[in-house]
Amino acid sequence: MSYQTIRLSTDTRGVATLTLNRPEKHNSMSARMISELTDAAATLAADRRLRAVVLTGEGESFCAGGDLAWMKEQFNADRATRIAEARHLANMLGALNTLPQPVIGKINGQAYGGGMGMMSVCDVAIGADHAKFGFTETRLGLIPATISPYVIARMGEAYARRVFMSARLFDATEAQSLGLLAKVTPAGELNDAIEAEIKPYLSAAPGAVARSKRLTRMLGPEITQLKIEATIEALADAWDDAEAHEGVAAFFEKRKPNWKT
Repeated sequence: MSYQTIRLSTDTRGVATLTLNRPEKHNSMSARMISELTDAAATLAADRRLRAVVLTGEGESFCAGGDLAWMKEQFNADRATRIAEARHLANMLGALNTLPQPVIGKINGQAYGGGMGMMSVCDVAIGADHAKFGFTETRLGLIPATISPYVIARMGEAYARRVFMSARLFDATEAQSLGLLAKVTPAGELNDAIEAEIKPYLSAAPGAVARSKRLTRMLGPEITQLKIEATIEALADAWDDAEAHEGVAAFFEKRKPNWKT
């Protein structure tokens, strides 16, 4: 597959870098990007030479969530189409979450909505200290549904309740306190921090690393297909609700939704 929205490269050590490459759109996710990420995940999973994967964004943002054009398509779609699109996103997140290699998130800038899900499928995420974060879906009358199994597995329910529903933005320090980031570093030191995370894996047996990762997923919060399907249905229900129609319409019409005071 020829990629238009992402880049995938591998260095001589066997460290792959998967880069979201729509900087002019703050690396927001389109249907094509979701498809390309799914394909890239399959390629990475099949390559036993790889020792680690770095996930990052090109430009000033990590991932600003859903692409506006894609969102407009969902706004005008029927329920079956919305469910199909949500399942594509869920499958992509699942493919990244189950990669056998350790995934190191290089969070170079803002992450909102779906970008929070992308952070949460990383085994460890290190963020630049200027980055901002937020689960912004409820501003639009929607819910952070498809990303929720991975977000709540990362944060835990108690921490998730602090920020999951309010749509408020928060900084890198708070993201670290919530368990979303493992470390926070000045932007100029981010590359060195990522290299420090990679280095131990180059001395560890790759098969043992993969088996250990699989073990942690088995013993941690269980992300079942039943739960994933439930989140897809929950998102479809939210789209069917009058609040979503009002919130998304208000966003595109550049006005306040009727609930905002």
